[in-house]
Amino acid sequence: MKTHKIGLIGVYGRGRHAYKAHRPEQGFEIVMGADPYGPPVRQAKTPDFKTFTETFPNASLVDDYKELLANKEIETVFIMSPDYCHEEQAVAALEAGKNVYLEKPMAITLEGCDKILRTAYRTKKKLFLGHNMRYFPVVLKMKEIIDSGLIGDIQCGWCRHFVGYGGDAYFRDWHSEQKNTCGLLLQKGAHDIDVMHWLMGSNTRRVVGMGMLSVYDKCARRSESEPGDASWSEAQYPPLTQTGFSPVIDVEDHNMVMMQLANGAQATYLQCHYSPEAERNYTFIGTRGRVENIGDHGECKVHVWTRRGPRETPDIVYNMKPVAGGHGGADGPIIDNFLDFIANGAKTNANPVAARDAVAVGVLGHYSMRNGNVPQEIPQLEPELLEYFANNQQ
Repeated sequence: MKTHKIGLIGVYGRGRHAYKAHRPEQGFEIVMGADPYGPPVRQAKTPDFKTFTETFPNASLVDDYKELLANKEIETVFIMSPDYCHEEQAVAALEAGKNVYLEKPMAITLEGCDKILRTAYRTKKKLFLGHNMRYFPVVLKMKEIIDSGLIGDIQCGWCRHFVGYGGDAYFRDWHSEQKNTCGLLLQKGAHDIDVMHWLMGSNTRRVVGMGMLSVYDKCARRSESEPGDASWSEAQYPPLTQTGFSPVIDVEDHNMVMMQLANGAQATYLQCHYSPEAERNYTFIGTRGRVENIGDHGECKVHVWTRRGPRETPDIVYNMKPVAGGHGGADGPIIDNFLDFIANGAKTNANPVAARDAVAVGVLGHYSMRNGNVPQEIPQLEPELLEYFANNQQ
């Protein structure tokens, strides 16, 4: 049995998600990691936390990702580094002849996304995007309902995103600066924008944005010499009573965009980082009814209305059962799909062009909100790129 040698760029934080790819009995082995930093504060404080070398005693760990890419034995790379590293590292990995799993968002500029896509097309190495919400059970159920035609042709989509952990996860470390993320409409919203495109069967052609930094700019900051701690705690609320926020905060803490899709449908995405609760709430309205999720993981529900009546009495209720694993049970299946893709050419849920389309909404939505809410037209890709990635990179 062939063994696929795997390297990880960024071994802590979200990088630990890639540990699931270590399956020697199935022919996948993590042999090397690259990370210039030690374990994040929030993980180092966890009693059962194990470092990369403790988890993989036979693997080597280096500071420079270029040393990892120079390893000829490694044919597949997970890029799990901060957003601002994605473009450089993905292009370098593809140029080095590696297959790439790239964590979302694809890049923090539209030009960066297009450069990655063109490099993958030219090198013919496989590129996979870590949009794990395409593997969420509740999202898959809504897609199944929509694709069945039960609620007709979708004309309108809404997403309300309550990010109850926003003040912990995004305003205490590198996420708080535009130079690292572009903004949180892109960094966090790329997931939901991608889901809306996928379920509505089209991509955005024109976007209008509106947003503000309205709360976290007023919170007590840590010093520049003090490391950021993005640990979550129920006690860290309400925001204005808390301390330890990043010394530089220039990203918006609530974001709103309106999207005109290519197929004529329209959508809105609303995101708030100082809400006390955490949930993604999607609604899709078609010519014959409506579907909405109540909760987004665990024992959540999907409601369907196909006739007139009160919101409290949907015509169909799907009771979703809890699924083991991180991110609502999606973290395992997305790794399964990636490994099957690189080994056998399996069809993927997550499409690199779709990931680029989500970034485009985030980048140009931020530009719109920062420049008088002027509508922005999203530039289209070359036909040969669209065809190549639509054909599963064959």
